[in-house]
Amino acid sequence: MINREWHLLSRPVGWPKPEDFALVEAEIEQPGPDEVLVRNKYLSVDPYMRGRMSAAKSYVAPFELGKVMQGGAVGEVVASNIDGIAPGDHVLHFGGWREYATVGANQTVKVDADAAPLSTYLGVLGMTGLTAYAGLLRTASFKEGDSVFVSGAAGAVGSQVGQIAKLKGASRVIGSAGSDEKVKLLVEEYGFDAAFNYKNGKVGDQLREAAPDGIDVYFDNVGGDHLEAAIGQLNRDGRIAVCGMISVYNNTEAAPGPRNLARLIQTRGRIEGFLVGDHYDLQQQFVQEVGPWVASGALKYRETVVEGIENNLEAFLGVLRGDNTGKMIVKL
Repeated sequence: MINREWHLLSRPVGWPKPEDFALVEAEIEQPGPDEVLVRNKYLSVDPYMRGRMSAAKSYVAPFELGKVMQGGAVGEVVASNIDGIAPGDHVLHFGGWREYATVGANQTVKVDADAAPLSTYLGVLGMTGLTAYAGLLRTASFKEGDSVFVSGAAGAVGSQVGQIAKLKGASRVIGSAGSDEKVKLLVEEYGFDAAFNYKNGKVGDQLREAAPDGIDVYFDNVGGDHLEAAIGQLNRDGRIAVCGMISVYNNTEAAPGPRNLARLIQTRGRIEGFLVGDHYDLQQQFVQEVGPWVASGALKYRETVVEGIENNLEAFLGVLRGDNTGKMIVKL
């Protein structure tokens, strides 16, 4: 049997180009001891993958040149040598960017296709959901009554941050997004109190208008002018959780830092970066609390679905462009 899989051929400089990648055919690897063979049904593409295409030292090893790339995936077990997992079961793993994956027991999590749609285990009930939950509640130390600003708020993480904040008693939730349609979605469907299109004017000016009494928490997915604007509106003892900085991922030169960091002295503000991998101890608590919200419709989510392994790269580039509303998913 033949497997189609995406390989990284060269490390992108600036914006990734199609010639940096190749969709290749390879033999399907049969599972060994304590391994399963999975036919992937849904693949995840995420902004952090851009960093793994670089050779720069980071928190995770870079993708290897000439080898299959990795990412979150959920699929059906075809063959199993793992106790407790049988053919026909569904599992979550990180051997994505290919049609079939052979993965070990320590990389495989069994999921219930009857409890929730399989694609949600890559998004609202998966890594992106836990990222929102841990970043807001633990890193940003959210408390009832806080005013919260979220950048990239129509994305998979940002949309969940804003809704969790509302469900837990935020006094005001403000979001920024890259289109008027997304702004409308944030207010009318996700329940944000205010939102703005960052392309329609200076972020600092728009944030001051949306949050005249300042903000207590900023969840940063964007960096750049959004981070500077948030520091400018930060209240006493405000907290900033840095999840991502998608605005600088493709820069070939260092981006200028915020020019108003001295304001953190006045506000006694705190900026802290975090990685979801450091917070998997919250996984059970997260599913127990957020799962019922999703099931009841109290927490809404969107997915942007691209079909076909051949379109995996275009789906990833779409995430970097901001084409997606909610989680970007590739359906095989």
